[in-house]
Amino acid sequence: MNIRSLTRGDGVVIGAAVLLFIASFLDTYDSFVNSNAWDGLGLGLGVYMGGVTGAALIVVNRCLPQPRKMAGLDLGTVGAAFTILAAWILFWDLVDVPSQVSAGSGLILGFIAALVLAAAAIATPLVPALQAALIPAPKPAAPQPYGAQPPGSYGYPGAQQQPYGAQPQQTQPFAGQPQQAQQAQQPSAPFSPFWFAVPAPRPLYAENGSPTPIAELAPGTWYLAVEQRGPGLLTEMQDGRRGVLQDASNIQRG
Repeated sequence: MNIRSLTRGDGVVIGAAVLLFIASFLDTYDSFVNSNAWDGLGLGLGVYMGGVTGAALIVVNRCLPQPRKMAGLDLGTVGAAFTILAAWILFWDLVDVPSQVSAGSGLILGFIAALVLAAAAIATPLVPALQAALIPAPKPAAPQPYGAQPPGSYGYPGAQQQPYGAQPQQTQPFAGQPQQAQQAQQPSAPFSPFWFAVPAPRPLYAENGSPTPIAELAPGTWYLAVEQRGPGLLTEMQDGRRGVLQDASNIQRG
């Protein structure tokens, strides 16, 4: 599980779920007898904890490398349905308060928390501001992937070793060689691996060109680009798997 994939919307979901759990221990109604949601399992487990369970499903689904399904439905969608149901029931409990009592702090605070929880669950996939990473990714150190050294330096694969104290030889072009031919012989700059982060979840495809994604890159996590593949990047994940990121636009380089 990767907690760095959590978004600001998920942070709101977590905060509202904690508030809903606290509200379940406060007075449901203001009367001579103190009572809370746990005096009846239907209200405590069915409504208050139903909303908390929905929040847990949303957060867990976000942290998993691959979205999970329950009865053919996305785990996050099932969690959002739980939160909406909890807010709906608490709304009518608040409206239909018995005449001899008044709504207590537990019922009022519970409805507010459930309403915020449901709103965050619905709005997060739709509002870009809520999709930003909750935990900023730490800035990685300047990488030297796989212990590679800059081309031409001591120990670089393929570099000619010079005797100690000797000066490197300079290759002189032939006198009759055209200028364009001289430029054509100059090798292009090699690709230097670098760390990057994506601004939004993006699919990672297999190297063989299969149209089915093998993983999803999450915001707030640093990945290593090891090779240029056309407009995309051959990317290595933390678990060692490699794939091609076809959409490399607006990435943040480390």
